[in-house]
Amino acid sequence: MTTRAPEAEAPWAYGANRAARPHYSAYAISIPPGHESGKIEWPPNGAVADPATDFVTLRQQDLSRSSFLSRMGRDGVGVYVHGYNTSYQEALYRLAQLATDAHLEGTPVLFSWPSQAHVAAYMADRDGSDYSRTALVGLLTDLTAGRSPNRPVIVLGHSMGGRLTMEALLQLRLTGRGDVLDRLEVVLAAPDIDIDLFRDQISVIGRMRHPITILVSADDQALRVSARLAARRTRLGQVDVRDPAVQALALQNGVRIVDITNLPTDDPAHSRYVGLLSGDSREANAALSSLNGVRQAGAFIFGQLGDALYGIGGALSD
Repeated sequence: MTTRAPEAEAPWAYGANRAARPHYSAYAISIPPGHESGKIEWPPNGAVADPATDFVTLRQQDLSRSSFLSRMGRDGVGVYVHGYNTSYQEALYRLAQLATDAHLEGTPVLFSWPSQAHVAAYMADRDGSDYSRTALVGLLTDLTAGRSPNRPVIVLGHSMGGRLTMEALLQLRLTGRGDVLDRLEVVLAAPDIDIDLFRDQISVIGRMRHPITILVSADDQALRVSARLAARRTRLGQVDVRDPAVQALALQNGVRIVDITNLPTDDPAHSRYVGLLSGDSREANAALSSLNGVRQAGAFIFGQLGDALYGIGGALSD
């Protein structure tokens, strides 16, 4: 589902302009046999994509809303909300990569908002994500209808997509849709959210039936740049879990803040979540297993080798 408008000269493609209404599509994407976990294999510049070595879109089908919803299986649904500076194609292939490497059982769904896909368009991207809040609320409402709270829809919001996700949760709470919130399990990866804005958002949203998980990294350079653009105000995705105020924030509001700085990665720290969710190393597999075993609220940190999850400041208390 996307709030991007189709390209005028390529109506099957979606760009950076905003659509008057959401569009729905289904895709068949080929993953190359030599695929490396956590990676997207792009063709060399100017080359035609080869299914033997590259990600390739085999089929695209435009759908109505009802047709889209009819494709949602009851086994599980996972929604990916991408971040700043991301093209539609990048977001689509990232979802395919995550669904493949994480062995998602169910239907992977992309919610793509109109990012300009340009590093200098930060404010335009933030406006584009805000423009898409009501559409995301509609999608989450549709996907949770008739679903058991014990089989929640998983929502992964990355970077600015985390800010959009929190704004959608806030709107759901303010409109009395606790039934939708009870059927969501939210993960915020490197969320680009002012820490005080998050405090206000979570104070209104309240404790979720399934605790929100927040993945943070102290060495996230992208969020440091974002903080500078915002008069050096701390972003949620770069908080220090050793700070007693951060520990209190987690415990008081029933969220899990998890420091993944020690997980090794070949990608920028802002994308460290990809390696964790893809299980692309022994450390990532051990870390993900540890994370899945902890349901309590609090602040946590992975050990130096990523093979142990530690509660910080009373994080393991109920």
